[in-house]
Amino acid sequence: MVKVLDHLEEWLISFLMGAATLIIFVAVMHRYASGVPIPGVQDWVLSLNFGWAQELCIIMFVWMAKFGAAYGVRTGIHVGVDVLINRLNQRTRAKFIVFGLLAGAAFTAIVGTLGATFVWENGAHQAIFKLLGLAPPDLPEGPTTPDLEMPTWIVYSAVPLGSYLMCFRFLQVTWGFVRTGELPHHDQSKVEGIEEGGLPTGIPAPGDEDKVYRMEDDLHPRDTPDAVKKDGQP
Repeated sequence: MVKVLDHLEEWLISFLMGAATLIIFVAVMHRYASGVPIPGVQDWVLSLNFGWAQELCIIMFVWMAKFGAAYGVRTGIHVGVDVLINRLNQRTRAKFIVFGLLAGAAFTAIVGTLGATFVWENGAHQAIFKLLGLAPPDLPEGPTTPDLEMPTWIVYSAVPLGSYLMCFRFLQVTWGFVRTGELPHHDQSKVEGIEEGGLPTGIPAPGDEDKVYRMEDDLHPRDTPDAVKKDGQP
């Protein structure tokens, strides 16, 4: 079940990113093509209405950001300052990490609940009651967006859905850390399509070019062994 959710999350983010890019490209091409004075073609291009493109792309980017944040928690790509925490002993460090993860889960749960309340009062209740045939005649409909005339509760649904998913990811990472003591880590040096050991001998893997300068904790640089002679003279 979790694997299915992972794939749906990735597919949704990929679709929103690709579709928004395509819509922006078509809208820009339409803007420039409408200024080309070709008889017949220009009139047809001007008859096309792309006034909704900007609004739709904004909505898609908002949804992409909310679900992308949940994806970031699952894969460990969010930026964090953990220099001080990493210098603590293992037991104390684990307590701080669990506290931070649970605090993130609590915060996103609160945001999701507030967002769900706002969406419900913004027209979702009317749509659900109408779908179930329970809506009274005098129940007002919610507001709509200016260009697409889409119910705004659909747009704002990204807040509770994305926040609750992010809360679930925080709890998922917390459980995994308690069980294994490991956090999800995004390896920026990993290149898709290149397996480990697939590079020729003597060529460092991407991201390891400065490995010779690192110390064991990857925090402090050091000189190369060849830079200092045996007698200490440079």
